[in-house]
Amino acid sequence: MADFIRIYEENPNEREIDKAVKVLKQGGLIIYPTDTVYGLGCDITNIKALERVARIKGVKLEKANFSFVCHDLSDLSDYVKQIDTSTFKILKRALPGPYTFVLPGSKNLPNPFKKRKTVGIRVPNNNIALEIVKRLGNPIISTSIRDEDEVLEYTTDPELILEKWDNLVDLVIDGGYGDNEASTVIDLSEDAPIVIREGKGGLEIF
Repeated sequence: MADFIRIYEENPNEREIDKAVKVLKQGGLIIYPTDTVYGLGCDITNIKALERVARIKGVKLEKANFSFVCHDLSDLSDYVKQIDTSTFKILKRALPGPYTFVLPGSKNLPNPFKKRKTVGIRVPNNNIALEIVKRLGNPIISTSIRDEDEVLEYTTDPELILEKWDNLVDLVIDGGYGDNEASTVIDLSEDAPIVIREGKGGLEIF
């Protein structure tokens, strides 16, 4: 059974944030709010936890399109090859925000992702997510929790999320109602930006 805790985004309670971080450090899985839809996440450095997420999503870990949720752009140097000034300006303008940027991966990617040429990076504009990553000290892997319902693409009510995910994860964070629109995904690994998915993030900044 998953723990269920309430955290307020305006002023996240340190003790509750620490509970989430402790779960992650112990190899647990959490469901947490972002600036778009609720995400399923684990510590990027914990291979067993990564494998659990991949199993839940029904994908092979090496081929999974998980995003790395970072606290800020300073985390990029660990996982992304050196980027040019124009790319950095786009990132600076858009983040934190409802975007996932596909960037060329570096040799420092965690073992399961070593062969990948690119990596998806997220810096969500949500204090709960950012505080968790900051206190953990490294990014968390993230994937949105889709709904099987054909009408509802994403579940937005934390209590319904708990009902559905109770036996699959270790902690569900109630950060208020989530959005039902995913992030905008933009590939910056080539010469010109390519929009892979138009979501919540507007394209006018590009």
